[in-house]
Amino acid sequence: MAWDTAKTRRLLLEAAVEEFAEHGPQGARVDRVAARAGVNKERIYQYFGGKQQLFTAVLEAELAKVAAAVPLTDDEVAHLGEYAGRVFDYHCAHPHFLRLLAWEGLQDGQVTVAAEDERAAHYADKLAAFAKARHEGTITGEVDAAHLLYAVYALATWWFTAPQVVRMMMAGADDDTQETRRAGLVRMVNRLTS
Repeated sequence: MAWDTAKTRRLLLEAAVEEFAEHGPQGARVDRVAARAGVNKERIYQYFGGKQQLFTAVLEAELAKVAAAVPLTDDEVAHLGEYAGRVFDYHCAHPHFLRLLAWEGLQDGQVTVAAEDERAAHYADKLAAFAKARHEGTITGEVDAAHLLYAVYALATWWFTAPQVVRMMMAGADDDTQETRRAGLVRMVNRLTS
């Protein structure tokens, strides 16, 4: 029987997503990843090289998923509130992704950032779409495109990045649900961009 390399890689990546989201790259253990995947831990070293390379592979795979799930086209820039709502929806359904980004950030330059050139190009494309929309008057020209892009992402993701802070801030809200949070986000971004 031939070894299914692609399936084994996929199982290891899926198991590693949860392990790294829970424990970060420093606290994660290859033994636990292998056990979750039902695969010999030597396969991690064979396919990825080591724990840090596995973390990088996990980030790259998860970044590709979010980029495919929540693209930003020139037409969608005119409706940035709804785009922010879709970003919110993605993170609501995939809370592990922001945990992985937080763990990456906590390494603070100690390792190479996963797919940095590709990510920079991805954000440059979004900035170009924002700049074009500002030039055409589709969105406000009052705020620099880079600051606006950052604000949209920060507003859409902070709910999941610091849930303890959100819980404390929203304690007095009359109707605090995911639906009302999303609706408020869409309104805020629409006002910010119009």
